[in-house]
This record gives sequence, C-alpha cells and structure tokens, in this order.
Amino acid sequence: MTEGPQRVDDRRPTAEEMLERVRRKAGSGARGRLRVYLGMAPGVGKTYAMLMEGQRRKERGTDVVVGYVETYGRPLTEQAIGDLEIIPRRKIEYKGVTLQEMDTEAVIRRKPQVALVDELAHTNAPGSRHEKRWQDVHELLDQGITVVSTVNIQHLESLADIVQTITGAPVRERVPDWVVDQADEIELADMSPHALRQRIRHGNVYPKERVEQALHSFFREGNLNALRELALRRVATKVEEDLEEYMRQQQIEAAWPAGERVMACVDARPDAQRVLRRAWRMANRLQADLLAVFVETPGWANASPEDRRALEENLRFAEDLGAQIIRATGSDVASELVRVAREKNAGRIVIGHPRRRGLSLLLRGSTAAKLLRLATDVDVQVVAAGKDT
Repeated sequence: MTEGPQRVDDRRPTAEEMLERVRRKAGSGARGRLRVYLGMAPGVGKTYAMLMEGQRRKERGTDVVVGYVETYGRPLTEQAIGDLEIIPRRKIEYKGVTLQEMDTEAVIRRKPQVALVDELAHTNAPGSRHEKRWQDVHELLDQGITVVSTVNIQHLESLADIVQTITGAPVRERVPDWVVDQADEIELADMSPHALRQRIRHGNVYPKERVEQALHSFFREGNLNALRELALRRVATKVEEDLEEYMRQQQIEAAWPAGERVMACVDARPDAQRVLRRAWRMANRLQADLLAVFVETPGWANASPEDRRALEENLRFAEDLGAQIIRATGSDVASELVRVAREKNAGRIVIGHPRRRGLSLLLRGSTAAKLLRLATDVDVQVVAAGKDT
C-alpha cells in the first residue's frame, strides 16, 4: 500500500511558537520572555530540565543556543546538551586566574530566538559587563531574546536569612525577588527529599569524597523538607497571581477582598533588613502590598555619613523586595508611623527590637513600646534582635 504525501507539520503551534513567530515579525521592539526553573536545592534537575526544554524547542524548529550552562561534571546533564549550539564563554583575567563567564555581547550578536542561561543568581567575575547574571539575562530579554534559566529557592533575597537559619549555611549569591516574580513562567523542578538524598548517595550530584559531608549538613532530610515547602509555596503564589490576572483580563467576576498592607519600619540599623524580610514574608502570605517607612526626625540632620549610607542601602534592599518606599518627617517616630499606617490603610506594622538598653530605655521609652500604646487599631509585631523565624 502506497502512502500518500505527508504534511511537514500538521499540528497546532504551541504558545511559545506563536510568540516567537510574532517576535520575528515585530522586530527589535518585542521583548523576550523569561522562563525560570525553580528548585529547592542543587541536584533536583533544574539544569537538565532547562536543557531538555531547549532540545524540545529546537526539534520544533526554534533557534536555540546555550548562553551558559554549568554541568558540574554530571553525565546526564552533559548528555542533555547534545547538539545544541554553545556560545563560547568570555575569559576574564582576575588576580592571576582565568575565569569564564557568559559572553552576553556574543549572544546578542548571534541573535537566537531562545538562549539557555543557567544559575540566575550567579555573581559575575570583576570586569564583566554586569555584576550579576540576572542583569545579563535582562539585557538579552530587552534585545527580544527569550531566556530559559534556573535558580534555587535559597537564592531569593527575601528568603536568604531564613534559609540560613534552617540550614546553617550562609547564602552568598542572591537575586532580587522581583526578578523571579516578573518571570513569564515559573516551573518547579521537584523531587522528594529522600530521592534527592539517594541521588547524592549514588554520586550523581557531588564527587564521592563530598557525599557524606553533604548528606550530614545542607542536605539533611529536615532541611530539604523545609526548602521544598518554601519552593512549593512560591510557585503556588505565582500560579494564583497568574490566575487572578487572567480573570481580570477576561473580566471574570470574583469576590476578591481588597489586599491588606503590611508596613515595615526602616532605619539605618543592620537589623532593618531582618525586619524587611519578616514583613515581606508576612505580606506574601497575606497577598498584601509591602510599605517600607523611614521617619526623619530633627536629629537626623546630624546623622553620620555612615548612617546615611546604611539607610540608603536598607531602602534599596526594600526596593529589591518590591516595597513602596515612604519617607516621612516628624518629631516623634512612633506617632508618625501610626499616622502613615492609618493614611495608607496598613493593617500591620513590623518593627525591630529596641536598640537602647538600661536607664536610657527606662527614661525615654522605646519606639516599639510607644507604637504598641498608640496603634490600638493596627497589629504591631516586634522582631527580636538576631532572630528571624
């Protein structure tokens, strides 16, 4: 029996393919899309999933390149690269050592439809085009290149300190939450803690000499359960936001209550960032807006340059968390905070523990104590010094 002529491709195009077709016609003004594979920990398969996504798109006729991928010598990850085109890395000399980073300019010159870029939170070598890889990614997006990337939950700025509390390991590389929040797609690269520990035990994640140390430190089962819950919650929040956006676009009526606002009190102290993280997590759970408020009193005119720099750093940190920055003035900090809370309809105020001790605190009273007395219609939470739960 002779078969009739077959169609080259009679299937319906996917959403990604339709977007890519539009982008080809739209020219340089069209921005690329960002897809992020989020994992609870190293070894769950984020990079592998990214590469397989690249392979699937290439098979559909999409122009895909590897901008940067880190295999860590894992055989399955290396095999997943297959015949994908790899953009050569840029070599940077630093203190007598040759470091390799993604060559962002080369990727832009190549103009692929899709670039695979691993490790969104990575800090580039000094002398690179940008300080952080997520900044490189945003430049690619601005050039109309769609990017598929990866990140672990512990690298999100708002969760860095709680992850350190859970695991005991400091998180040095971080990415602002808004970078992930603004991704067009977030997909969870998931694996049970037991399965991940088995992968590590079999030598599929780290060399054999590092296995026991990994299993008894960061990769304890309790740690992984907590990290997995954080990752699941983050993806669930994104799904809810996407659903709400879709319902708004489609004018589907739903009884959504107006979001409550959470207000964080910011000053020049290092503990202000702990207060901001706590307030962000509270706002995230409540699906609420976050306000970051600094009250300038007359005495601030005599503040030292160090304190002024510290304050601006804390306010920039608040912006990275997506907070609205409010600068207020007043002679009494507590009274001004209450005024702003009522004006902005904030139902909760988060403030740091008093810094003064002894006689000074007894005579003058703390801002937190005054706030508790004045804010009879607002919930007040005082964050203990040195703790974040």
